[in-house]
Amino acid sequence: MKKTIMFVCLATLLASGAAGAEEVKPDNEVSYNLSLASDYRYRGISQTRLDPALQGGADYTNNPTGLYAGIWMSTIQWIKDTPGAGSTPLEIDLYAGKRGQLTADIAYDVGVLGYVYAANHLDQAGMKDGNTLELYGQLSKGPAYIKYSHAVTTLFGIVDSRNSGYLDAGANIEIHEGLTLNLHAGYQKVQGINSSGATYSDYKIGVSKEFKDFGGVVVSLAAVGTNADKNYYATPANGKFLGKNSLVLIATKTF
Repeated sequence: MKKTIMFVCLATLLASGAAGAEEVKPDNEVSYNLSLASDYRYRGISQTRLDPALQGGADYTNNPTGLYAGIWMSTIQWIKDTPGAGSTPLEIDLYAGKRGQLTADIAYDVGVLGYVYAANHLDQAGMKDGNTLELYGQLSKGPAYIKYSHAVTTLFGIVDSRNSGYLDAGANIEIHEGLTLNLHAGYQKVQGINSSGATYSDYKIGVSKEFKDFGGVVVSLAAVGTNADKNYYATPANGKFLGKNSLVLIATKTF
C-alpha cells in the first residue's frame, strides 16, 4: 500500500538540491529502509487498527536504464480483524518498474506492484483472496506529481472489484533546508457491487525533516483523513473507524 519508501526517496531528492543532481551515481544501487509509524495509513485507511506499525524494505536500481525492483513490508491488523479471514500479520509488497525523463522537465515512473498477504483466508470470509496486483504510471514536474494505479485483480478482497483505480496527486515542497511540506489528495474508485460503500477520497497535509545529527533519520508528521463510509471502513470487533481524521508520525532510516 502508499508506501513510505516513495516518500523517503522524494524527500531525499528535494533535500539534496543541485549538489545531488551533479553527483555521479554507480550503475547499480541497493538501499534499505526501516520505519516506525504511529499508524499505517494506506490511501487514508488504517491497516493497523489505528495502532503503530513496524515497516521496512529494500530497493535495487539500475541507474543507466532506470529499471528498479524492490520489496517492502509492514505489520497489519485488518485481516486478523475480519472474522474467519485468518491471522495474517504482515503485508509484503513486491514491485518493479522503470523511471526516466519524458522531457527535460517531466519525469515518468511506470511499473507493477503486488500486495501479498500470505495465507489469508478472506475468500472463506465472504470476500475474495486478498492478494492484489496493480499497474501504475506517474508523471512529475519539480516537486509535483500525479499518479494512477489500476487493479488487474480484485482489490484487497473486495468482491467484484477488478479494474478499480486510484488517482493520486500531490507535491513535496522544500520550505527550508531539510524541511519539506508534503501535500496529497487521492480518490479511490472501487468497481462492482460494493462501489457506493467502498469508494472514497483521502488527503494528507504534513511536514518532514531530515535530522543529519541522528544518522539522517527522516521524521514526518501529517494530518490525514478521508470521507470514507464509516459503516464500510470500520473494524467488525469494536467499530473503530479506520478512515478517521488523525495525526500520523513516522520515523524512517535509509541505509
